[in-house]
Amino acid sequence: MIDWQTIDTVLLDMDGTLLDLHFDSHFWLEHLPRRYVELHQLDEASQARLSKAQLIARITDMRGTLSWYSLDYWSQELGVDIIALKREVQHLIGLRGDALDFLQWLKTRHPRVILATNADRASLELKLPLTGLESYLDAIVSSQDVGAAKEEQAFWFALQEIEPFDPARTLFIDDNPRVLESAREFGIRYLLGIREPDSQRPEKVLKEFVALDRFADLMQPSPTASEYCDE
Repeated sequence: MIDWQTIDTVLLDMDGTLLDLHFDSHFWLEHLPRRYVELHQLDEASQARLSKAQLIARITDMRGTLSWYSLDYWSQELGVDIIALKREVQHLIGLRGDALDFLQWLKTRHPRVILATNADRASLELKLPLTGLESYLDAIVSSQDVGAAKEEQAFWFALQEIEPFDPARTLFIDDNPRVLESAREFGIRYLLGIREPDSQRPEKVLKEFVALDRFADLMQPSPTASEYCDE
């Protein structure tokens, strides 16, 4: 349970936290490798040299960097229109479980709610209109905006400059343990992970952080009138 009276700011990740990571997993691990072969008209010999595993390894080698999260970078690197390919499977973009209920509930509690995401602006332009997230957020800060991924301390210093917050009175929720570690190093007091960021894949084990099954675990009922009265 969280004592919401001690929290002024809620920082939320997007992919795998508010949104089901299934879209991204399917795109990078299944859809992109298949369409890459089709678009580049690779014959069997070429496919053998550049297997699906090799393409995925090439992508994951950049994990945790700004390039890893940049759709422009991958469009240039792979010679395909990543945004256009993402639109082919955009029907898979969706909110996780009770994420919308949680966002609506936060409105009643009035902390400042900030989307702190590694997704670049191209990703946000694709996903925000399809999910309606923007209407529940007070601000959106992308790692692209500040020139540093959330895995780096530079992100948090830049975020604090853009959207001032007290780390001791801030809750941050993210599905990435490396990002949570970075936030902890910066001094953010309340940190929570996500046990099932991808609805189609096994649950994650976060050894050093409490992981949420559902946002309902955080949503405490508002005090009733009788609770304000002496009995």
